[in-house]
Amino acid sequence: MAHVIRPLTSETYPAWLALAQKHNGVWGGCYCSYFHADTERTVKSEYDGPTFKKRLVDEGVAHAALVFDGDAAIAWCEYGTPEELPGIYHRKQYDAGETNPAPWRITCFFVDRDHRRTGVAREALDGALDLIAHAGGGEVVSFPNELLPGKRTSSSFLHNGTRAMFEKAGFTFERHIGKSKTVMRKMVPAAAPRP
Repeated sequence: MAHVIRPLTSETYPAWLALAQKHNGVWGGCYCSYFHADTERTVKSEYDGPTFKKRLVDEGVAHAALVFDGDAAIAWCEYGTPEELPGIYHRKQYDAGETNPAPWRITCFFVDRDHRRTGVAREALDGALDLIAHAGGGEVVSFPNELLPGKRTSSSFLHNGTRAMFEKAGFTFERHIGKSKTVMRKMVPAAAPRP
């Protein structure tokens, strides 16, 4: 069966939550909220991870492309505006070298353990870029890891994918930040809004 990309919404949140709970909340229980900040109506410290994320989804300030296999979500790629996702790694270093802030950023991937190493992360990335295009497009920045040749890296350190995956998706390398992070960019043309 072909995989289908669907946006994270109040309707798809239960499938997203099932995937997160299958993996103990993901990345040590963050429920994909690490890069998010408080909103005017929701303070992160007042809620558990799933409730905080659900509130952001309902407020329309949490975005992700979900990869579905049938009725089950098997992966996601989190994206959003810098205001929605301010908590990036090496933020001071990134900001110091940023001359042209992009209106979109991609901050996190997660793939079900039963579907890893099958190209599903790339499907999620392509899905996020498509959703961004239908939301008006614009420049997208992300911070994937650059893998060292010959060194095996645990997937637990690859929450934002790899430089190679982003290059294959048409992103351009800009610079390094931190020990192994990169800054990569791509211009995504606008597409007609979906009904």
